[in-house]
Amino acid sequence: MGSNRRNRRAAERQARRETSQPIGDVEFTGMMGIFQRNMRVVFFFGIILMVLSLGSIIFITRLGGAAPGGGGVTTTSETIDSPSTGEPIDNETPAEEDDGIVRQYEAAPELTIDVNARYVAIIEFESGARVRIELLPAEAPGYVNNFVFLARNQFYDGLVFHRVIPGFVAQGGDPTGVGRGGPGYDLIEETNDLKFEPGVLSMAKSGAAVNGSQFFITLGAAPHLEGDFTVFGRVTEGMETLTAMTARDPSLPDQPEPDRITSIEIIEEA
Repeated sequence: MGSNRRNRRAAERQARRETSQPIGDVEFTGMMGIFQRNMRVVFFFGIILMVLSLGSIIFITRLGGAAPGGGGVTTTSETIDSPSTGEPIDNETPAEEDDGIVRQYEAAPELTIDVNARYVAIIEFESGARVRIELLPAEAPGYVNNFVFLARNQFYDGLVFHRVIPGFVAQGGDPTGVGRGGPGYDLIEETNDLKFEPGVLSMAKSGAAVNGSQFFITLGAAPHLEGDFTVFGRVTEGMETLTAMTARDPSLPDQPEPDRITSIEIIEEA
């Protein structure tokens, strides 16, 4: 009796061991069978497809990173970037604001200045202080022509220096007052070998795009800007007014009221 019970238990253990052993490869039919028989090929092409998909995502992201009007171009004390001006307006006539001043145009102005003439810009502030800047048409005719055009059409009247970083730059010329606007067009970039010493005038950029109206004046030496930005004017009087401007960073909350431009007068001398 006991011998039969032991034999029965041994037979059950053997059966369990047999059922827990690995079974051989199962061959599938249909589409699963094709995948099974060509597993290496499928795996290889899967890797290629994944790499191509990742590359296309990176490429599209790089194209979209500087979208017109896109927000969030970081501006720190080491950069002069400003978001691009956005799409030009669609109507045939420039757009006027409530003050009657045109601040949106279809395209940059045609070259009308005399590159051999002497141009001086006088920036007057609400405080009554003035800054005198000698423009450099022979060194950057397109930038000077654009600045003269906007100033003569009162574009800058009432606008502010929205960003002032002591020892670095004072940046203004944005009709929105926050660093995200422009006149509706970008400028063709110009280059020269002029140094970024204290008190030089240049146009702001967003990536490779040169903003059509936002300009900055250096408050200290900035040699790291050379090669990326272009000088088109020099302060000859009023540097103390610029260095005394209210420090502010529009990317931070609770900033003080900015210094406001009353007008920019252009004087032309043959």
